[in-house]
Amino acid sequence: QVQLVESGGGSVQAGGSLRLSCAASGYTSSRLYMGWFRQAPGKEREGVAAIETGSGITHYADSVKDRFTISQDMAKNTLYLEMNSLKPEDTGMYYCAAKRWPSITWLSDYNYWGQGTQVTVSS
Repeated sequence: QVQLVESGGGSVQAGGSLRLSCAASGYTSSRLYMGWFRQAPGKEREGVAAIETGSGITHYADSVKDRFTISQDMAKNTLYLEMNSLKPEDTGMYYCAAKRWPSITWLSDYNYWGQGTQVTVSS
């Protein structure tokens, strides 16, 4: 059973930066999609970024391209999301997720989810 534990959320002012971490355990395959999703109050959950762990190929939502960077440390079994130039609209609960590779899309059908970490960006 895959377990995902996020950390690193917090409150920052617009223009600031945060780095989220997701410690992963329990998976037997080195080829997964691992992603970050977020959900703001009253809104649907949306995909932020994902990485194909076998190849390192990354995917980003248009709203975060050039500001966020997803990366992985295979030795530490940890996924990261570096968030720069944060905006108030980036506020939400951020979730780490994982699913088997391959897949048609990085945006859906994740099997495993963390408990989430809150990110709040004030103007």
